Amino acid sequence: METKRPLELDGESEHQLLYKVVINDEEQYSIWPAMRPSPAGWRDAGRTGARADCLEFIRSVWTDMRPLSLRRIEEENRRRHDVLNVLGPLRGEAPGDRSGAAMGSSLVTRLCRGENPVIAIVRPTQTLQAFRERLNIGYLHLAFTGTAGGTELGVRLDRKRVNTSDADLYKGEGRVRLAGTLELDYVRLTCVANIDIATFDGTARLERDADGHDKETYTSRQPETGDGL
Repeated sequence: METKRPLELDGESEHQLLYKVVINDEEQYSIWPAMRPSPAGWRDAGRTGARADCLEFIRSVWTDMRPLSLRRIEEENRRRHDVLNVLGPLRGEAPGDRSGAAMGSSLVTRLCRGENPVIAIVRPTQTLQAFRERLNIGYLHLAFTGTAGGTELGVRLDRKRVNTSDADLYKGEGRVRLAGTLELDYVRLTCVANIDIATFDGTARLERDADGHDKETYTSRQPETGDGL
């Protein structure tokens, strides 16, 4: 008898369930069946209801989708950057002499050179349902596995440029094309990724953001579910 992976529900059942919003220590949000205990590392965020209501609540409160640890690091980097901007001229340094900026730009340059191996990270569980929820929310984390220790970046998806027409998001077959924007070391970048939804592995390339973007249509095989996926 065929068994489903944890939290893998058919399209009709998942919309009939009562859900709760959960949050982790990185202040990242997701939804979870209300009748089940919250997964390890997650706690109730105080909202229960239909799936669509919970997702709408997440959209309204999760306005900064960077993990808390990343926000703290970037805030500290900004403070250091501000200090360097003040002290640099006093030391006789030119604006281009900031060693910290040079180090940061090296990662940007490396990831912009071509296709990079990535893994789509979905929380709280690495399942198709959680992947669909990330698409609904419009934010997905990609782990660039080719860097030392891996580099996880959050991508704000551009719905008009996401293409799921070559995939079945409920059977876990095919590939999806994702596109969106992110910021790395104070540089705004465009990210285009192709993900195999059977394994969540794929490739992605980064480009320095410009005014012009490819105009593509967001399409899917599951319009009847009512959530656009």
